[in-house]
Amino acid sequence: MKKTMIVMMAIGAIAFQANAQDSKLYIKGGYNLANISVTKDGGIEESNALSSFHAGFMADLPVGEGALSFQPGLLFSGKGAKWQSGSETDQNYIKATTSPKYIEIPLNLVVNIPLVDKESKFFVGGGGYAAMGIAGKNKTEGKFIGVAFESEDKIEFSNDDPTTTGTEENGGLGMMKRFDLGLNGTAGFAFKNVMVSVNYGHGLTKINSGGNNSSDDKNKNRVWSLSLGLSL
Repeated sequence: MKKTMIVMMAIGAIAFQANAQDSKLYIKGGYNLANISVTKDGGIEESNALSSFHAGFMADLPVGEGALSFQPGLLFSGKGAKWQSGSETDQNYIKATTSPKYIEIPLNLVVNIPLVDKESKFFVGGGGYAAMGIAGKNKTEGKFIGVAFESEDKIEFSNDDPTTTGTEENGGLGMMKRFDLGLNGTAGFAFKNVMVSVNYGHGLTKINSGGNNSSDDKNKNRVWSLSLGLSL
């Protein structure tokens, strides 16, 4: 109930700001290509990419004369990755998928470049995001000496203090940190009632509990998103 109230208040605040500043509020959704970093320099394995989706609201609020816009949002977003060793025709193989779902608040500042008319523009910019894990599943399947096995479990989140990202409270095997923070890069086209955009989310905090948050970039969210927005 408390989470629902927070979400409704955030939607109301975005809508109020959009009306107050003669701006636009969009309902948006689209495709996510999610992954999790596996190397110390933040690199990923392309084969681990996982298809997911996002849906929610985003406002476009002009700053000053409109050359800049502030774009806050409230999204339900799927992240995660997959991993596989061997193939289904082998005597031994394993395939695992982790697919956490987050409530995410992106906060982006963009530069607007006018196109053919006042209501058409190209925009590019970036900012940050904060996200809270609320659901998700870990799935595993495979074969061992020809015998098939399969399991599916709900993701457990540890309620780590989001202000102490360098340490992990209530850590344990198989748990994820509930809070995720990161940076965004975004670009797209906005017309009278439609917006099309691409976004890259670069996680800064490790998603796993039970270990320290050292200086490397292992186990952090990486998400490409393609969105379609319709103004309300």
